[in-house]
Amino acid sequence: MGSRMPRFRMFARGYATASSGSPFGAHTMSPFRLFDRNAKRIQKDRAALRDSGERSRTVDYVREEVADRLFERVLDIKRRFPHILDLGAGSGHFTKLLDSDVTDRVTMLDMSLQSLNRDLDSEFPLPPARLHIDEENLLEAIPANSQDAVMSCLGLHWVNDLPGALIQIRESLKPDGVTALQLAQVEREGGISPRVSPMTDTRDVSNLMGRAGFTLLTVDTDDVRVSYPSIWELMEDLRDMGESNAIASRNAFIKRDTLIAADAIYKALHGEENGTVPATFQIIYMVRQAPIGYTDANKAMCYRLDGNQHPTNQSPSKEVRAKRI
Repeated sequence: MGSRMPRFRMFARGYATASSGSPFGAHTMSPFRLFDRNAKRIQKDRAALRDSGERSRTVDYVREEVADRLFERVLDIKRRFPHILDLGAGSGHFTKLLDSDVTDRVTMLDMSLQSLNRDLDSEFPLPPARLHIDEENLLEAIPANSQDAVMSCLGLHWVNDLPGALIQIRESLKPDGVTALQLAQVEREGGISPRVSPMTDTRDVSNLMGRAGFTLLTVDTDDVRVSYPSIWELMEDLRDMGESNAIASRNAFIKRDTLIAADAIYKALHGEENGTVPATFQIIYMVRQAPIGYTDANKAMCYRLDGNQHPTNQSPSKEVRAKRI
């Protein structure tokens, strides 16, 4: 298995302050129910509607950065696609990078109708078709062997049956079709109740892709680190991203005293010298050379809240500093 040197991006979320104050998705085709898909759909809808969409636009910085990284990998494939399916597209951060040099048509697919419709067609180089359907049920809307390319930029990390979703993606592709994926998970240490999505690592993702029929993989990583004034701004941004906890066994409420204690512990364990707390978004790149000679870029993305590097067989990260304004 090949590898590439990981890169590291750093952002500072320094200007915001914490503010005060359908059957669709309820059942999935998976027998497993780790995540509450209906709750996740509601979270994404509310995030897209909050302040007429302005709140969600202020937290587009992570998805925009990750979309840029995914787009770079797509350009490396050196191929033009008649049609691209953006799976779990959200508000189209990746689709906004696609122009007529890359494709003729784009379809955005997402379980959240409000996220799909947040931005006008005029904001896209190519006005996309928009398909409102749960990502877990891809083949109910997309015929098998029909897609030139299936891309997913942070659209699959709340899927209950990830192996099943990957199999559906493979089956939806034409024999020479390409897929580029990013999966996001959150990790946080401790706590008596599940609060965040379980982590994955390069071995997990490689095994999942292999089970789905994707072979000959090369894996490397890329980190994006965001510094927050406190855990409160971090939680608020996750809410406005539609990334709040949706684990099925979660508690409905967290006491304020618990959050205050968590903030103090988090700063003590992982805080920076300037008083900020870090969140690290780890992108796992998976590049697949198809047997027929085409290259697939398969990406997975994890973000963790501990600021520490998880063990991998990769080289140390190169740090690049930037500031979000």
